[in-house]
Amino acid sequence: MLGGGSWATALTKILSENGARVSWWMRSKDDVQHLLRTRHNPRYLSSVALDLARVHPTTNLEDAVREADWLVLAVPAAFVQSTLDKLDRDALKHKRIISAIKGMIPGKNVLVTDYVAERFRLPHTRLGVVAGPCHAEEVALEKQSYLTIGSPDAELAEEFSRLLRNRYVKANAAQDLDGIEYCAVMKNIIALTCGIAHGLGYGDNFQAVLVSNAVQEMRRFVHALNPQPRDLSASAYLGDLLVTAYSQFSRNRTFGNMVGRGYSVKSAQMEMNMVAEGYYAVKSIYELNKKLQVAMPITSAAYHVLYEKISPAVEIELLKEKFK
Repeated sequence: MLGGGSWATALTKILSENGARVSWWMRSKDDVQHLLRTRHNPRYLSSVALDLARVHPTTNLEDAVREADWLVLAVPAAFVQSTLDKLDRDALKHKRIISAIKGMIPGKNVLVTDYVAERFRLPHTRLGVVAGPCHAEEVALEKQSYLTIGSPDAELAEEFSRLLRNRYVKANAAQDLDGIEYCAVMKNIIALTCGIAHGLGYGDNFQAVLVSNAVQEMRRFVHALNPQPRDLSASAYLGDLLVTAYSQFSRNRTFGNMVGRGYSVKSAQMEMNMVAEGYYAVKSIYELNKKLQVAMPITSAAYHVLYEKISPAVEIELLKEKFK
């Protein structure tokens, strides 16, 4: 497990309680020491008690990776490259890699799985992605949750699904790696835009229309990139979008809400002290779409607010005229 945040903590809880031995890499030596003393992550989901007979926190990236059969990536997308570039190109040669990151590599504008495949010369059949409406905070409370593991390799997806299933987590396999991963990135942009609208005082009626238009935007974009039959009403797509757009636990919605209320991007980031993946995703998707030229009014509005410093009130006013 790579990453010390809330999702890494939640997944470590699930996997270790299901009997897996988890080598857990974290950047902070202090956090590792705290975990070893108290069995709790001091920064995220600190109520979760972990079994140190099965969970082995470390700051040594090479050791953590060397011992593992599976590598689960749960660091913010912005730090994936700086983290993985410390590893030798053959370090993942015999591993199966699961991305639990709902973001893209900033600057490169590529999916995390595509970056990993290229950097470590791996076939996509060795890669998978975790998706679905599953906030880490609810996993900590053991609320009923649903996950989808997407991979071109059906056996890999099913095997990792089995590692996650328990009395409060249902996990299913799917083979639409690109579609699931792109939609997981885009739902953060939508949630962020919903937050902006909420911060400006728009109500539930408008947000419902925004989300329904967002589904159409996602369908157009993903089909342009990777045309194949897929049901966007499935929980891996629509379910993930809904929970991120509406939930009190959504950091992207929270971030957007602060921007809508008048915070600068920098001040919102500092106050949250957590990474809102949607901020980086907006730029990546917007730039990727310059070639595709798909109609993406919601993504464009978010980009104009966050990167061109256009007034949120002006952008949402323009956006609402494009909805039906």
